[in-house]
Amino acid sequence: MSLVTVSILVPFKNTEAFIAACINSIIDQTYPHWEAIFVNDHSGDESLKIVEGFAQTEPRLKVLNNEGFGIIEALRAAFKHAQGTFITRMDSDDIMVPHRLEFMVNSLIKHGKGHLAVGKVKYFRTDGVSDGYSRYEKWINDLTETGNNYSEIYKECVIPSPCWMLHREDLIACEGFNPNRYPEDYDLTFRFYRAAYKCIPCNEVLLHWRDYATRTSRTHEHYAINYFLDIKVHYFLELDYDHRRPLTVWGAGNKGKTVAKLLIENKIPFYWICDNDKKIGKDIYGKELLNFDVLSSLNQPQTIVTVANENEQKDITNYFKERQMLPMKDYFFFC
Repeated sequence: MSLVTVSILVPFKNTEAFIAACINSIIDQTYPHWEAIFVNDHSGDESLKIVEGFAQTEPRLKVLNNEGFGIIEALRAAFKHAQGTFITRMDSDDIMVPHRLEFMVNSLIKHGKGHLAVGKVKYFRTDGVSDGYSRYEKWINDLTETGNNYSEIYKECVIPSPCWMLHREDLIACEGFNPNRYPEDYDLTFRFYRAAYKCIPCNEVLLHWRDYATRTSRTHEHYAINYFLDIKVHYFLELDYDHRRPLTVWGAGNKGKTVAKLLIENKIPFYWICDNDKKIGKDIYGKELLNFDVLSSLNQPQTIVTVANENEQKDITNYFKERQMLPMKDYFFFC
């Protein structure tokens, strides 16, 4: 087995109920060559005391205090002190399966730089996982099993923040944790996509992902839907938008309105279309809503789809297929 060191970056804040289980799952790894850098982001509970207690007997565990505020600053602090050849991240309320590090290290050694090791996840919750999270788990695991994570990147974050690993040089090359853009995991995923790092297919569950009512992704303003749409539009315009082709936005619900507003702010011309007879012809933000059939009159249009209903999404997908239009080239689902 290779002796390369893995640096595990673990920001934490007020997770006293879960952090010991997280640490034990790291200590129990079958791959022993790791360092875990825990960064306390101004916890007000006993989290720091628990981590410091483990550090007294585990030399591979380091404890720092975040001099700034928030998870991005904490990740920067952790990476600044990281010495490993490979870098990975962990959330302080989750649990690694025992062979997670070994599996990912072997994947990266086999495939080399320019690759991203990912793994399947399993949600768990004391009172049962909701249907929405179960569907998200299946969706993201299906992508991970084939390594086609980027194929639906504009829908949701396609790489779980606590379940990736890559060469430190690759993390630096894609700007690491430098941008102050939230949600930070989704932003980093887009930068992996921009750098064309290939996701290594994985059919193993490597992380148990804890869900509970007060987890940060449920409660913090940085994980509200408008932040996700800001990131989607930002990277779409940078990476996939072809200014030589007409752009359309399909859908006039809340997400469609937000996307339209962002495009207007960026001075991007577009046609706004829908298939709702009650909305066709209305004026919103100075744009008239047109019947979706206008697509047939446009020359090689690109379309951002903001329709959330799954049955309608299937109908829209079939509409594009009948016209031999391709996902991630001609149309992009933003939900």
